[in-house]
Amino acid sequence: MREKLFVNFLALSMLVLAVSGLLFSNTLYRYYEEQSFADMEEDADYLIQSMEFTQLGQLRFTGTITLLDSHDAVLYDSRGVEEDLSECKEVMQAHEDGSGRSKRSVGTMLDKELCYARRLPDGSVLRLCRQQAGLGTMILQLAGRIFLVVLLVALGAGMWSLHLARQITRPINAIVPDKPESVYPELQPLTDRLREQNSTIRHQMDELRRRVREFSALTDNMSEGFLLLDSHGEVLMGNLSARESLRIGVHHNVYRCGSATLRHAVEMALSGSREEQRIPQEGRMLQMMASPVTVSGQVTGAVVLVMDVTEQEQREALRREFSANVSHELKTPLTSISGFAELMSQGLVPPEKMQEFSGDIYRECRRLMALVEDILRLSRMDEGAVQPEWEEVELYTLAQEVLDSLESVARRRKICLMLQGETVLLTGERQMLREMIYNLCDNAVKYNRDGGSVTVTVSHTQGRPFLSVADTGIGIPYAHQSRVFERFYRVDKSHSRAIGGTGLGLSIVKHAAQYHNARVELHSTPGEGTEITVTFDGYTAERRSI
Repeated sequence: MREKLFVNFLALSMLVLAVSGLLFSNTLYRYYEEQSFADMEEDADYLIQSMEFTQLGQLRFTGTITLLDSHDAVLYDSRGVEEDLSECKEVMQAHEDGSGRSKRSVGTMLDKELCYARRLPDGSVLRLCRQQAGLGTMILQLAGRIFLVVLLVALGAGMWSLHLARQITRPINAIVPDKPESVYPELQPLTDRLREQNSTIRHQMDELRRRVREFSALTDNMSEGFLLLDSHGEVLMGNLSARESLRIGVHHNVYRCGSATLRHAVEMALSGSREEQRIPQEGRMLQMMASPVTVSGQVTGAVVLVMDVTEQEQREALRREFSANVSHELKTPLTSISGFAELMSQGLVPPEKMQEFSGDIYRECRRLMALVEDILRLSRMDEGAVQPEWEEVELYTLAQEVLDSLESVARRRKICLMLQGETVLLTGERQMLREMIYNLCDNAVKYNRDGGSVTVTVSHTQGRPFLSVADTGIGIPYAHQSRVFERFYRVDKSHSRAIGGTGLGLSIVKHAAQYHNARVELHSTPGEGTEITVTFDGYTAERRSI
């Protein structure tokens, strides 16, 4: 602004100087011209008086003297040139008004000739002409002095313009935008407008900060990752989950520090198409979705969402494994039944073997029915189809009922069943608790050695009810202990099938425990036995000593 004011002030000063100089020169030249005509009038008076007693040739005049008769014929010319002067302006005016004058350019057009004519009493006309320097000639003659004067004036005007520019802009530059104060009355509307804008901006900034805080609180608490990028791949905004999972921060560029999968997805989104990718990362599976952001039909950025689908992947893997295991487990007894039935239908079974084959078919059918029932039970648990009928259950008595139902099986193998502890009352689903205890005790009997023992304990630990089933069986190798609760998982498949196991018992135990907010702990030593404890958290129970 200071430079503009300086240039404008200087230009205005020079313009004023130029206009003033031209007006002054023109006025001075006109005055000089009028003075010349006045001198010529005095000279004409003097010459007319001198003509009475002096000859024309002896008259002295700094210019040309011409005497015309009444018919404009030249009687005398100091130059000795005879020409027709009847059309001259000054001569015509002299005949009409008694005197006349005129001026015209001569030579280089820079000089002028001034002519004055006076009519004499006898009708003749005395004409005087004098050459005079024109305004242009005078300016050229004084060019050096004029240049010096203009230079001095320009320097003075420049210094004065600079001083004025600084003096005007200093208070304006001193205005603080946050707290504007008027330094000139003319700037009062500007300072008022600045104050209004500052107030509006403060309100807008407060609202923007509030919305940013709300948005950050929402996105940072999201388990899903969120990234907002501009059209160049620069990260404008991102929540904690995205920064940790993708290892990229705000104001970073995905093309410089992102993974190849992320770069490809962002490229596709910025080209206008939606892209989905899955990224394996340190035992997790991340699903990434990149979508374009469009404004008025133009892609201006991209939004990237990142979700942890590890559990979904694991569920899908378990579902596939479950389907394969179910197919295999169902196929085995069906193959046996089909084989026995085919032999019997073709009459290839001797009569004495018919009862044995019928028994085998019956056992395989029972095994098949047990397997189907366990599968249906697990499916209902997975889908939440089991309608809970919560009631007060006495855990000690329920365990006694289960042991009584297994007494005949245990007696055949000389396995001792024992129950110890105290009365425990808790609220739960009776049938599900019974199945949990039954499967624990059934496994303890099946995988026990002949002549062994099974001990069931019902009591409290640190105010929480628990159920423990310990056996003296074959035990579980350490490598398999973390997987025995998986569906259809068997440590020894041949042994399990020989004793009729379906591989779903401990899975049912796990589901029932989760349903009752209980923890399942397994302690086993190969060759010595296994103990499984179910601790019910969050229950207030009554207890009585037995």
